[in-house]
Amino acid sequence: MTPVELLQQLLRFDTTNPPGNERACIEFIQELLEGAGCQTETYAKDPARPNLVTRISGSGGGTPLLLYGHVDVVTTSGQQWSQPPFGGELADGFVWGRGAADMKGGVAMLISAFLRAKQEGLQPRGDLVLAIVSDEEAGGDYGARFLVEEHPDLFDGIRVAIGEFGGFSFELGGKRFYPIQIAEKQMCWLKATIRGPGGHGAMVNRDGTMARLGRFLRDLDRKRLPVHVTPVARAFVEGVAAELPRAQRLLMESLLKPALTDRALRLMGPTARSTEPMLRNTVNATIVHGGEKINVVPSEIELELDGRLLPGLQPEDLIAELHALGGDDVELEVIRHDPGSSEPNLELFDTLASVLRELDPEAIPVPLLQIGVTDGRFFSHLGIQTYGFLPMRLPAELPFLTLIHAADERVPAEALEFGTDGIFRVLQRIA
Repeated sequence: MTPVELLQQLLRFDTTNPPGNERACIEFIQELLEGAGCQTETYAKDPARPNLVTRISGSGGGTPLLLYGHVDVVTTSGQQWSQPPFGGELADGFVWGRGAADMKGGVAMLISAFLRAKQEGLQPRGDLVLAIVSDEEAGGDYGARFLVEEHPDLFDGIRVAIGEFGGFSFELGGKRFYPIQIAEKQMCWLKATIRGPGGHGAMVNRDGTMARLGRFLRDLDRKRLPVHVTPVARAFVEGVAAELPRAQRLLMESLLKPALTDRALRLMGPTARSTEPMLRNTVNATIVHGGEKINVVPSEIELELDGRLLPGLQPEDLIAELHALGGDDVELEVIRHDPGSSEPNLELFDTLASVLRELDPEAIPVPLLQIGVTDGRFFSHLGIQTYGFLPMRLPAELPFLTLIHAADERVPAEALEFGTDGIFRVLQRIA
């Protein structure tokens, strides 16, 4: 089964999370692996949401490596698709479907490379472990977090891993860059509580809870949190800037000077959307709770906030920034904070970069700070450094990042072959 055919099969399982229902998809992968002679085990917090682990045992003395990915996907509700989102159609040179980019395409590449290693009799010195997990899109509690907390022995001795998110190309200034993720932001979900006088809906109620909510939301929309230049963000910006013509290079370098950052972002156009979150904490209001009857002005409103912290910062830093932005009268508390490693281990970076240059002589690998979060934050608690490395050479005109979680999510069929070859070459190098 080719990586394209495997992805098509994976996309036909509706693993929308919630509820996930990843079991049928995991069982399909298990059957495929066992048919190739791999011994597999599943581990589950919920029987409907298992996680699969298999390995090629090493001969000893080498670097063990973890490959991991998730099979759950986000909703397609309210989206208009050109192809059925769970059809796995191959059309116009692309494989279409929810999860093609995030991250069943990556899973197809990882499994295909692992099976190739098994079938070709690759004899690694260190164990080669493959983990396919559930529940990444809703927090990982039934997936990677469960494995790390309840079955840490599965990953004994492992210090490096390949997973999402990175390795795909983007073009800027006529150059082709391949960002390799070595760090990610931290999940920091908050609850904001706004209190004030309630009252009868027939009365004039000025400057109450609803008005205060409006001002706070306006501040989140119009104002900006402070700029923080972390080492990984600096390495990314400087790595890209060094390859650009002078005018573009100076513009990129301006991002690293907080007094000039916002002006540089305005001049960058659409590119700024994925660059700005590398340079500051971000907060987006996502859920509002308030009021029970249409004729009663609520005296309390709760607002849920999706906050993402830069590496090395703490929740209290984000709360202080929000108070400075929106006022001290809004009560803020942490709902969930998932910290990750703030000190990336770069021992595998040069190997990954060299593989990319073999596959594409024009490749310019650069380190990446992921602006979201991945299951890597859980594996980091075991001392495992994840490299986001799902290599794909993408058409310059493909708006890849905007397709993730959106309608018409798709990946080029050729890119899946490219990525599988890249991952297998990494396995050969490590073996």
